[in-house]
Amino acid sequence: MTDDVSSPCIGICVLDPATGWCKGCFRTIDEIADWTRLGPPGRRAVVEAAKARRPRPVGQGEAAKRKWR
Repeated sequence: MTDDVSSPCIGICVLDPATGWCKGCFRTIDEIADWTRLGPPGRRAVVEAAKARRPRPVGQGEAAKRKWR
């Protein structure tokens, strides 16, 4: 197992003024700025937090599955 944690940056670097999150990777400005100083555990925590902020695609929940039964 490797300790490398890739940056979640996808090159859409625009902060949403309403949330304070990047519209591309869903990290905060502090998480982006701290990225190079974080070790693997810190980077994994940032990636998990950003994943939790990412909206789910429309139609991917249980209601969408029931609709087509």
